[in-house]
Amino acid sequence: MTDLLKTINSPNDLRLLNREQLPGLAEELRSFLVDSVAQTGGHLSSNLGTVELTVALHYVLQTPYDRLIWDVGHQSYPHKILTGRRDRMGSLRQYGGISGFPRRDESEYDTFGTAHSSTSISAAIGMALGAKAQGEKRVAAAVIGDGAMTAGMAFEALNNGGIHKDLPLVVILNDNDMSISPAVGALNRYLARLMSGRFYAATKKGLDSMLSIAPPLREFAKRLEEHAKGMVVPGTIFEEFGFNYIGPIDGHDLDSLIPTLENVRRLALNGEGPQFLHVVTKKGQGYKLAEADPILYHGPGKFDPAQGITPSAPTKKTFTQVFGDWLCDMAAADKRLVGITPAMREGSGMVEFERRFPDRYFDVGIAEQHAVTFAGGMACEGMKPVVAIYSTFLQRGYDQMIHDVALQDLPVVFALDRSGLVGADGATHAGAYDIPFIRCIPNMLLMAPADEAECRDLLTTAFKQNHPSAVRYPRGAGVGAVVGQELKELPLGKGEVRRTSKGLHKKKVAILAFGTLLYPALAAAEELDATVANMRFIKPLDADLVVRLAKEHDLIVTVEEGAIGGGAGSACLEALAAAGVQVPSLLLGLPDRFVDHGDHGLLMKECGLDQAGIAKAITAKLGNMA
Repeated sequence: MTDLLKTINSPNDLRLLNREQLPGLAEELRSFLVDSVAQTGGHLSSNLGTVELTVALHYVLQTPYDRLIWDVGHQSYPHKILTGRRDRMGSLRQYGGISGFPRRDESEYDTFGTAHSSTSISAAIGMALGAKAQGEKRVAAAVIGDGAMTAGMAFEALNNGGIHKDLPLVVILNDNDMSISPAVGALNRYLARLMSGRFYAATKKGLDSMLSIAPPLREFAKRLEEHAKGMVVPGTIFEEFGFNYIGPIDGHDLDSLIPTLENVRRLALNGEGPQFLHVVTKKGQGYKLAEADPILYHGPGKFDPAQGITPSAPTKKTFTQVFGDWLCDMAAADKRLVGITPAMREGSGMVEFERRFPDRYFDVGIAEQHAVTFAGGMACEGMKPVVAIYSTFLQRGYDQMIHDVALQDLPVVFALDRSGLVGADGATHAGAYDIPFIRCIPNMLLMAPADEAECRDLLTTAFKQNHPSAVRYPRGAGVGAVVGQELKELPLGKGEVRRTSKGLHKKKVAILAFGTLLYPALAAAEELDATVANMRFIKPLDADLVVRLAKEHDLIVTVEEGAIGGGAGSACLEALAAAGVQVPSLLLGLPDRFVDHGDHGLLMKECGLDQAGIAKAITAKLGNMA
């Protein structure tokens, strides 16, 4: 433990330090952060970039009374360390440990739970107005990255926040681009401090009052001020929203950050309206390896800080890699294919596709709603869009999926990565709900491959349809099935029986498996002598196969890595009800609660979806039927 950092157990301790001690604390914090993430894995580059900003914010703001909201939250590790969780960082993102994102139930300093982008400004406006309504005099501050600012929700919030002229709101744009703009320097530091200082605010207020008697002159002065500021700072758009724009300033310069934040906080509390502070930071700051390759160090696993991330031995192909290979092969075969991602090129496996087909690659930024409707527009012109998107992020484009794609029956393929549980990222990133929310939409098709080879085949099948379709697949690798080069289409809506019961027991069981749970189901079936069907299609469901197996067996069991309510098991029961077939049933899937972060295998065991859990649940059900 470093000398200064070990004395900081809360922001109150931090605020007892002299200003001259803060740069040293920042360096200790950065060193601790590198060593900690190297032991646990997690987000690194973004957190290294917010060290000084975090120190300055907690030094100036009276947290937790002043509300501090971290957008996305993957840059909140320094915040966690300074707010009493330093000694728990060794449990980060592990089962029973602290989360990789802010959580209200984890600390009073985590004032709003975040993990998806662009929500902070909306929440901060709500908090600021809520405090004002209760007579509380405090600031609500939202820290939002330049990537998160691409989402429409951020601008919806700015549009709303700017109408409240005395709102105690501060929005801090953490512009963590790869390099610091040439505009950042001594001149901009001076302008930022001047524009946020008492003299500037008082002069501006006095001029407004004096010129109010001559509206044309006042309008001329206002425009002159905007254009003068616009020559040195890119803040005119935020001024038009009704915010007082300040910056850009160097987000690693505490001598600039602290006085500017002090002035900004005072302006917000004194009824001068919502404030917008633009700070420029560098991803990976202070750790040369992360500075050189911030993408590689964005979310690393465990590594040696001295050596950095070293190439590991080749392992099984992940589903994401299977998708990336398929996308390139299908694009080569069909010139109508276009690939769309909402700022997830690396995560969704589209790096090679962008390299080979740059004219057919579209990264729309963190804008899931736009991504879906944009795909619909391209489909209207005869293109075949493939939207590569995490299951959890598609939730943000649900209305667009219904109205802009499915209602018009447009052939858009949704490649749903990270379906099911996602391990260390936890409940905010789990793809637990795509089966219920997609299968209820008319015209939509939904498929769940059991392994890597079937993933390629079902992606091809989806692409060949003239209807909107989705293929859901999990994070990481499967059983290691060999993936061929052929672009093979499977019969639509047809499952297959993978194991047939030998009739060794009194009660015959049929397990209907959806997705990768086929393999633990097969292992459990060996123990129970059960029939197992690989269903493949959730919609259209192979209702004939479901009905036939129900008539031939004493118990129907469905297994899926998704929410049980409204899920694939529910679809099977609906098919049986429509056919007038009654049979005892057992639906296995994710429980009706948010599943926390932890090792994926451990979480599946906890949810009873591993081999032992499936066998145990079936055995218990058979015991109740006896």
